[in-house]
Amino acid sequence: MPDIVNPETQHEKSDVNVRALLTFLVIFIVFAALTHVVVWAMFRQFVSMSRHVTSQPLTQIARPASVPQTPRLQPFPTKERTGVMMPPNTSTPVVDMEEMRVSEEQALNNPGWVDKQKGIVRLPINLAKQLAVQRLSGARGQR
Repeated sequence: MPDIVNPETQHEKSDVNVRALLTFLVIFIVFAALTHVVVWAMFRQFVSMSRHVTSQPLTQIARPASVPQTPRLQPFPTKERTGVMMPPNTSTPVVDMEEMRVSEEQALNNPGWVDKQKGIVRLPINLAKQLAVQRLSGARGQR
């Protein structure tokens, strides 16, 4: 059987430029190797720099590690001014929050001195609102 030959069909040279592809591959490999060498040199430089730097530790333990410094997290027992140990359950976040709210309510609703020497007082919130309204209405009435 004779071979079928088509004289119009030839190898197409325009599809892939092999020389450009190989040139790109060589340039890429050289660039990658050069980058690795530069990064390695920087690493060695940083290591030698860090060996010459001496710094003090960031933390210093002055107390035993079992009890943190004040302010302590609850429920560690604390000493009162009288020297008597309080049980840990007397000072909990819930109790502290209730005490804070009671003191804030007292500051809002009861008069008191802020600075007695300068004559600065703390007024109940409702009275302060009434005085502010009266001053504003008095200032408008004078105009």
